[in-house]
Amino acid sequence: MPLSPINSSDLSDIRLIASDVDGTLTQNGKFSSDFISTLLNLQSAGIKVLLVTGRSAGWVSALVNYLPVEGAIAENGGIFLQPNGTQDLLSSVPNLSRHRILLENTFHHVKQLFPNLHPSADNQFRITDWTFDVNDLSTDDIQSISSQCQQMGWSFTYSNVQCHIKPIHQDKATGLSSVLSNHFPELNSQQVLTVGDSPNDEAMFDPALFPISVGVANVRHYQDKMLHLPKYVTQASEFVGFQELAQLLLKNSVIDDSM
Repeated sequence: MPLSPINSSDLSDIRLIASDVDGTLTQNGKFSSDFISTLLNLQSAGIKVLLVTGRSAGWVSALVNYLPVEGAIAENGGIFLQPNGTQDLLSSVPNLSRHRILLENTFHHVKQLFPNLHPSADNQFRITDWTFDVNDLSTDDIQSISSQCQQMGWSFTYSNVQCHIKPIHQDKATGLSSVLSNHFPELNSQQVLTVGDSPNDEAMFDPALFPISVGVANVRHYQDKMLHLPKYVTQASEFVGFQELAQLLLKNSVIDDSM
């Protein structure tokens, strides 16, 4: 189905936004001057924000302590971090040290076929997955790497910045569903809005799990490569698109309060 403009009536009962970070909350790779004020405005309106990112546990532990958010899911569903310092491992990893060795070995196997691959700088801060930079990998390269990972017993995904080798069944939707069930049991599916921009957000666009989803406009770059597309798409790309969405939510909140 084609991506549709946002229907604001669908947003009337939203109480939590589960949002990707890179390419969704960033603008040209950085947080803008309006970023924190937008989060604070949503918080004041009673709309919680939960980060759901492919970034490492180390990077995300800093974000969750400094930003006005409810928590953050890192490593594409691998671990949940809360502002109070609590960390919940969402992916089953019986032996972390052996797990890291197996991930690195898988990367080196893939690198034999693609010698120009570069490990991402944040691997030392990761727990559940292994990443390398997307750079100029073609669609055929991505598909070949994905097949290699699957043959070795791993799953694979990618975003606008990184490629991820990760455990089977570890994805943003699985991690988010677990966190919602355990930490936000008062919310139903119509009160949760998922937002993203790239293939590693695809699981959060599954309407059977999250019926209300939005892609910022740059998601269009990947729409022919994804099985699940967001229900709606913003007019603008990256954080400006998220800001567009936030303004609609805040407008609905003002209307609700005045009724």
